[in-house]
Amino acid sequence: MISQWQLRAAFAARLSDMYGREVPAYTTLVDVSREVNEDVLRARGADAERLGSIGRVTAERHGAIRVGTPGELRQVARIFGALGMQPVGFYDLREAAASAVPVVSTAFRPVEEEELARNPFRVFTSMLTPADPRFFDAGLRSRLETFLAGRELFPPELLTLADRAAGDAELSDADAERFLQLAVRAFELSAEPIDKAWYETLEKVSAVAADIGGVRSTHINHLTPRVLDIDELYRRMTERGIEMIDAIQGPPAWDGPDLLLRQTSFRALAEPRALRTPDGSVLSGALRVRFGEVEARGIALTRDGRNLYDRLLARVDEQAACHPEADRTALARALWTEHVPGSERELATQGLAYFRYQVVPDRPADGSRPPTRLDELLDQGWVRAEPLVYEDFLPRSAAGIFQSNLTDDGSRNNDATGIAYDSEWLSGAIDREVLDPFDLYEEQQNRSLVQVARELPLNGPVA
Repeated sequence: MISQWQLRAAFAARLSDMYGREVPAYTTLVDVSREVNEDVLRARGADAERLGSIGRVTAERHGAIRVGTPGELRQVARIFGALGMQPVGFYDLREAAASAVPVVSTAFRPVEEEELARNPFRVFTSMLTPADPRFFDAGLRSRLETFLAGRELFPPELLTLADRAAGDAELSDADAERFLQLAVRAFELSAEPIDKAWYETLEKVSAVAADIGGVRSTHINHLTPRVLDIDELYRRMTERGIEMIDAIQGPPAWDGPDLLLRQTSFRALAEPRALRTPDGSVLSGALRVRFGEVEARGIALTRDGRNLYDRLLARVDEQAACHPEADRTALARALWTEHVPGSERELATQGLAYFRYQVVPDRPADGSRPPTRLDELLDQGWVRAEPLVYEDFLPRSAAGIFQSNLTDDGSRNNDATGIAYDSEWLSGAIDREVLDPFDLYEEQQNRSLVQVARELPLNGPVA
């Protein structure tokens, strides 16, 4: 029998192989990522693995897909549920993007510590919002919803096997093989001719809308390896002649701890696609929809830490608007250096980041009793703090990646009132709870503090 985590690992590996065949530049990205990781490991030793073993980092991937309706998203949830992946976080890229990106998103991923350690594969999944009048007028919305209702993204056999895997937490060898074949095939780029006029109609609104609603299938939009030094990777990819987007999204490079998530990508490539014209003939064309992304993951921030991050982003925007000639990265680095604690210990004691706390087993006995204050436990060597890796995404960074790979800004009517979506709505739409990432990190940290209090033992909870 094949367990869910083994299915997840096999699916991630096969998806990576498939995407490498379809997008050769992705293979280059993976190769350069591996080279950079090996060099960082040699240079920094054990410190390079502070946010995950080199085995995990090398195997780690996240994918991104796009669907058109709540029904399609519900089916996606069933497929990833078979792999032990749950929806975590709600991301509204409509509000995070300056250009037309008419989607809301969640990410499917493992949530338990041991499952993340086994294989942390995650899929950022976006859903089109045809009901939003800022992007689609009544006529186009009707045409789009009719088109989406008439397609089938996932065969019934795949969904049946997915439900079995989710229910039993495993599949037989034969069923697992069939599931993997069908699942990988469902995310391949289809060779079916695309209705040229319909695709171009949606493309006037948004290239993202056309990629979702202008075709009769879905596909992996990008697949992302993890790297330990994203600035060095950016430099090496550029040296190899791969056109990268203009910037690295997320926090700036600075001298303090790595925080949250930094991402960049090579630009979407023109790929051959068959296009059907109104007279029924089929032409050979090209579309730019798929790209290769890479990520560097840092420490998960608490709600207070995230609020600080968002405030600093706003300050960077203000300063960049006042000084358009200034280097935006330099502005961000200066603000981070001034306002963000420069050590893990300060992040921990100020409640700005999440950590797993463990009792130091070989602390020399000195006749003292352990205190209950966290800062004193750390200072006196009773416990040590291991940072929790940020396993999720940043809406503005995701929107920045999407925007950087668009050929134009599309169209958006900001005089119209948008349709409200949130995590609760999405939970109802896919018939399963969309989990709050902050809650997951906090539960993990609190479990470790309870264990510390039990092992020492303390006279009360850690304060």
